[in-house]
Amino acid sequence: MPKLTDALAGFAVTFGAMFRKKTTEFYPEQVKGKEGGPRISPRFHGRHQLNRHPDGLEKCVGCELCAWACPADAIYVEGADNDDLAGERFSPGERYGRVYQINYLRCIFCGLCIEACPTRALTMTHEFELADSSRENLIFTKAELLAPLLENMVEAPHPMYPGTTEQDYYAGKVTGADPSLFRPREEGSAQ
Repeated sequence: MPKLTDALAGFAVTFGAMFRKKTTEFYPEQVKGKEGGPRISPRFHGRHQLNRHPDGLEKCVGCELCAWACPADAIYVEGADNDDLAGERFSPGERYGRVYQINYLRCIFCGLCIEACPTRALTMTHEFELADSSRENLIFTKAELLAPLLENMVEAPHPMYPGTTEQDYYAGKVTGADPSLFRPREEGSAQ
């Protein structure tokens, strides 16, 4: 039998909510995580990013664990072997992700792919504005997912830092690209 006090407790919650400050987000004038916009949660799951080592080599070793962990079947990975003789080294390991695609029409942003990645190659950013009028544009390729090159990085493929092993990369002993990989600056060029 319902008690009168239970009903009064329910009305008290409703009455208290009537006087709380309303939360209104003024999107797209104020975008979360950007200047002037509301703060974004540090653990927010946004667009994926394929990370690089400090010298520019890719962290992805093409193991396909992210694709296996994805419950929505949104990730497609094709691994390939690094070939030092042909000058085709993209990651410090034996293999790299030759083809990497994430289909954002399927992705549910659960983060299971991030947890499955053994090299921390895949992380999620705070970027959430992914809407597009074309379905093809929502299948992000490796070139779109790769982290931008920072200072002291050189675009892969290139050899590993001289005198280092794959374990040195994961131990954080490599802090930048081999200086011999940087092209000498030409007169009048922007780089």
